[in-house]
Amino acid sequence: MLSTDEELLRACGLSRPKVRYLRDLADCVVSGELDLGSLQDLPDDEVVVQITAVKGLGRWSADMFLMFHLGREDVLPVGDLGVRRAAERAYDLPEIPDAETLQNLARPWAPHRTLASFYLWESLDANPIA
Repeated sequence: MLSTDEELLRACGLSRPKVRYLRDLADCVVSGELDLGSLQDLPDDEVVVQITAVKGLGRWSADMFLMFHLGREDVLPVGDLGVRRAAERAYDLPEIPDAETLQNLARPWAPHRTLASFYLWESLDANPIA
């Protein structure tokens, strides 16, 4: 990633900012600033701090890393539009819930909010939004 020509990366569909963010991530990993191997041993909130310290990676990226790479069982990606849209439909809400509303709805799902999120995403696949 660090040595690949930017134009080649752009030809793959990456925007200039995405190329910069990916290179920053690669640089953080190569330099040891972000030790991906040690994240498994950290609590969720510390993983979020480590991931979001990388330019271009926010809370959504951290939540996806926790869920899909680290297999954490109690992650609620409140910034994910799909989860929010599915919650709106499942609870027949008048609008897409904000982060606080979604957290309140999801309180009973703990400690299995990751699984609940997977079901919410699946509900969108089963019933696409018209």
